[in-house]
Amino acid sequence: MKIGRFKNTVATIATGAAMLMGAQAMAEEITVAYFLEWPMPFEYAKQMGTYEEALGVDINWVSFESGVKMSAAMASGDVQLSVSQGVPPFVVATSAGQDLQILDVAVSYADNDNCVVRAELEIDKTNAGELAGRRVAVPLGTAAHYGFLNQMNHFGVDVASMDVVDMDPPDGAAAFAQGAVDMFCGWGGSLRRALEHGNVLLTGAEKTDLGILVFDVTSGPADWVAENGDLVAAFLKVTADANAMWADPANHAEMLPLIAKDAGMSEEATMETISTFVFPTIEEQLSPTWLGGNAQAFMKGVADVFVEAGSIDGALDTYENAVNTGPLAAAADM
Repeated sequence: MKIGRFKNTVATIATGAAMLMGAQAMAEEITVAYFLEWPMPFEYAKQMGTYEEALGVDINWVSFESGVKMSAAMASGDVQLSVSQGVPPFVVATSAGQDLQILDVAVSYADNDNCVVRAELEIDKTNAGELAGRRVAVPLGTAAHYGFLNQMNHFGVDVASMDVVDMDPPDGAAAFAQGAVDMFCGWGGSLRRALEHGNVLLTGAEKTDLGILVFDVTSGPADWVAENGDLVAAFLKVTADANAMWADPANHAEMLPLIAKDAGMSEEATMETISTFVFPTIEEQLSPTWLGGNAQAFMKGVADVFVEAGSIDGALDTYENAVNTGPLAAAADM
């Protein structure tokens, strides 16, 4: 996507949002959650003020350390939308009765959420059984937790034999660097720092082959989404256009500095990280591979794993109602 086309699209959305103001009561300000050290194309639009221009509302952007905390903030009404919330924390919240909805597939990133074992232990996939009894830092209820449980199950390691410490990735990476824990599980900049002191058990491709999918979503409280569907559609459209713009390498020089600034990273680290991300188009997101059916089935699988591990009390019979493709489909027509 050319930059000029991106700006023209923004103008179109802004005009549409203004026309809708009389037909639908829209918030004057919304709060959107996101992650630092997690570079994504939407941050270019965030830095450019494109969301505010397109939606016609002020946006309070707040960074969080985990998707679990995003769920809590949405439950309290402090946050209306969460960008790049992990599917596992979303599943934990909805399984407990929180009425949240998935609105789009924000990013797929099998190589950017993983577990790392300290190098001096010399433990890899050939002798992973030696992890029994070890101390591991894991942010509970997150994608990293789900991946950890699946990997331990694959290697036949009894999680009950391990000392599992609930730590957000930045804290876990610091503990890992100090030698306070034997294994770290997390993502983003914290994962990169952990890799300076250890090695992964399985690569992203190997995890995917085992059915351990790793992707994030944009989510929001169902009642708020129902009342602000047009605003949500405009938000998702800006995100999709930023993704399309990034998909053209000719735009990287324009976008990278702003994405890096917003993520709180160097341009080199930003490029290293974002190069391993996949940003599905709206058409791909609405297909059976993602929100057209597979994501719902995947969430049920995640919930069942957490139930078996004793991490949550029970799973829903189905997660069909936890996905709302209406605003995304509307964004496709903008």
